[in-house]
Amino acid sequence: MEIPRKPNNEVERLKALREYSILDTLPEQEFEDITQIASELCQTPIALITLIDADRQWYKSHFGIEGSETPRDEAFCAHAINDPYTLLNVKDARLDKRFADNPNVTGDPHVVFYAGMPLVNPDGYSLGTICVIDKEPRELSEKQISSLKALSSQVVKLMELRKLNKKLEESQKEIETRNSELEQFFYIVSHDIKSPLNNIITLTSILLEDQQDKLDQDGLENIHHISNSTSRLKTLIEGIISHYRDVNIIATDKNNISLDALFKELSELLDAKNEFEIKLSSNLSSISTNEVALKQILINLITNAIKYNDKPKVKIDININETAEAYQFSVQDNGMGIPKDKFSKIFGTFNNLGVKDRFNNTGSGIGLSTVKKLIEKLGGTIEVESELGQGTTFTFSIKK
Repeated sequence: MEIPRKPNNEVERLKALREYSILDTLPEQEFEDITQIASELCQTPIALITLIDADRQWYKSHFGIEGSETPRDEAFCAHAINDPYTLLNVKDARLDKRFADNPNVTGDPHVVFYAGMPLVNPDGYSLGTICVIDKEPRELSEKQISSLKALSSQVVKLMELRKLNKKLEESQKEIETRNSELEQFFYIVSHDIKSPLNNIITLTSILLEDQQDKLDQDGLENIHHISNSTSRLKTLIEGIISHYRDVNIIATDKNNISLDALFKELSELLDAKNEFEIKLSSNLSSISTNEVALKQILINLITNAIKYNDKPKVKIDININETAEAYQFSVQDNGMGIPKDKFSKIFGTFNNLGVKDRFNNTGSGIGLSTVKKLIEKLGGTIEVESELGQGTTFTFSIKK
């Protein structure tokens, strides 16, 4: 019996094999189907998907034979991997000096005919074979050989998909761990940072009220600076918490939403004193989508339309229509407008244009980032059109 030599790239080959995390795994139907197909195509009683480990041949799938592995030194497939792109075709092992006294030939399963096509991964490493075996001499037709080669490619693709799925699962677990850590972080921010900030804001207010006559101009300016800085920091922290909460809305939960009721609720929330001219036009009476997500989107867009408006009368027109596949929304205002070269920037987290709003505040750069992420979770897109001094229109879709 001839002991199979090891490939020149054996160390790298074994490393590549282990990256698939497939050795000693349970049977999987996709691989079982391929060995059954190989057996039927080649008209052999036995078909195997084998992987050549350091000192053994392990079966990922075995059709027509029991057991899960054999010693590598006795494996026909250990010979086959040395010529990665060529079928090892042994018509009668009893007459082949390499295999005549092989225990698999002289004893169970009494291999006579063997044909094995190496499983070569995208990096060129021969990891094992798909092989067919018979207990009597035979010869494969050209079509059978071609089919066996095609099946070997499918096995490698399955292994690649399996590896990719494993990486995705690991990434998902990592994301879940990070999300858990983020939740803890936001809890700390909410309880352990906002409270001292509120105390500072309260104390500076008291100082400004009670000590106004006792402090010089520099002292008053310093307190005003502390108060303004603390308020901005509180706004930023609240924005971060809101962003995290909003983008984690379960967008797959859908509700039937009355547009009249939705518009009334938003108007009462954002224009309680009827200071602004906010109109809704739609040929729809209701839509079906995630209500919480839609409210957050519209609240952000309408609030921005109010804040970034330098006109005596704020005007906002909301339009809602539908296509066969999506709901179409637009929120148009008569505000300050946005420079065209800033369109892509406004949707980035923490990106703001440094513009003071009508209440003399600077935005956190979180609102539109939240809007974009929510719309994408709802299967839609958002676009902006604007003209400086004339107004801005945000157009977005939500998949039905």
